[in-house]
Parts: sequence; C-alpha cells; structure tokens
Amino acid sequence: MVDANRSLTTLTRIGFAARGLLYLVIASLVLSTGRAEDPAGALEYLGQGGGKILLMVMTLGLLAYGLWRFSDAVLDIERHGADRAAIFGRLGAAASGIVHLILAFQAMKLMQGANTNAENSSEDTAQSVLLFPGGSTLLILGGLALFAVGVFQFVKAAKLSYLKHLDTHISQQPWVKWTGRLGYAARGIVFLITGFFLIKAGQIEQASEAGGMAEALSWLNSPWDLIVAAGLLAFGMFSLIEARYRILHDVPVDSLAQRVRAKL
Repeated sequence: MVDANRSLTTLTRIGFAARGLLYLVIASLVLSTGRAEDPAGALEYLGQGGGKILLMVMTLGLLAYGLWRFSDAVLDIERHGADRAAIFGRLGAAASGIVHLILAFQAMKLMQGANTNAENSSEDTAQSVLLFPGGSTLLILGGLALFAVGVFQFVKAAKLSYLKHLDTHISQQPWVKWTGRLGYAARGIVFLITGFFLIKAGQIEQASEAGGMAEALSWLNSPWDLIVAAGLLAFGMFSLIEARYRILHDVPVDSLAQRVRAKL
C-alpha cells in the first residue's frame, strides 16, 4: 500500500501541474490573441499542439487529482475539521473532484481523436437542468453557490490561507504569496461572473444566458479582461508551485480497500 500511496501522490502532483498548464494556456491566449477559453477548451488546444503523449500525461494527472479531491471530501485528508468552513471546504473538494474527473475524461476522448464539443457545455448543462421541474430555481441556486465560491476565493486571497498547504521555506517567499493572492482573486472574479450568468439564466429561463470561464473572460471589457487574465496566469504559476511544494497527506488506500471488501 505504501507504493500505491506514493504513486497516487506523484500523479496528484502531476495533476497540480496539469491544472497549472491549463490556466497558463487560458491566460496566454487572452493576453496574446484575445481568445477566451475555459479549461476544457485549453485542453483541446493543448491536444492539437502537444499530441497524444501530453494528453496521456494530462489524463493521468487530472484523474489522480480528481480522486485526491474526492478522497479529501470523504476522508478529510487535508484536516479541514468539523466547523462550517470545514464542511464548505470539503464540499468544494468534492466539486473540484468532479470537474477534474470530467476534464480527465475529456482528455481521454481527445487522445482517442473524439470531439468534446467543449464550447457549448455550460449552455447545454443549463438547458438540461431547465427540463427538470423547478429547473430555473436549481440554476439560481447553482449561481448562488458559484457566488459563494467566488467570495471564498477572495477570502483565501486576503487571509493567505493557501500558504498553510505549502512547505514552510517556500510559503514565506513574498513572490509566492503574491502569485497565489493574485491568482485566487482572479478566480474569484471569474466565479462571481459565472454565478451571475447562471442566476440570470434561471431568472429568465434561458439557457443561452449561462456561461463558463470563456464567456466570463469574453464578457469583460478591456483592460479588465487582460487584468483578470494576468491573475489567471499567476494562478497557473501558483499551481506549478503547488505541484512541487504542496504538502500532500497520504490517502488511506488500505483502509479504503478494507471498506470496499467489507461491503462486498
């Protein structure tokens, strides 16, 4: 089980690096060409230029990262605690796990030569939700949840709480503090805008009003789009720092295996 933990930790670090690379691509495209993409679009862009080997590495990394986030949500491996903030943190970990597992699946499909149709994913999801009874209310609640996540990003930026997850010798570097602070602030802006989109889509029951990161960046006027893109560039750099210096607690693979066997 020690080898399993070591392998998962290594792949999770690759996952942090993969996340960082996606944000670097998103920011670079806005800053250099004005083209707005979300992580799925950045993944497709990388697939066109990097080929199957890069996509295979990205798939493994994103898969491990998603599983690690899920493990944190279920087993509290990041030591969140039991207060309200801790519960919110674990819910956020679960949501992050879902997002990155979806990205891993999209990377795998791209590796097989399939079209992921990432451009309309937000609108398609909103349209599917509107088909359910009370779908508009669900969209509004989803938008409020994104608002809460956006505020949480600003709180992390203000309190520098992200530094506690890094090795001490690197977390005290001023450039690391500001890289994370700018990155989380930029993410907070994106979450607030996407939350606004979702609430509006729910209010008028129009899925076309929903949008993700790409639509949020396109919605911003100059120079705000460039400022937010610079912040996302900083977040990509911070993710690469986490890939190397993040303190990763072992996932209890042996206890998970025992639980599974006990239920069989």
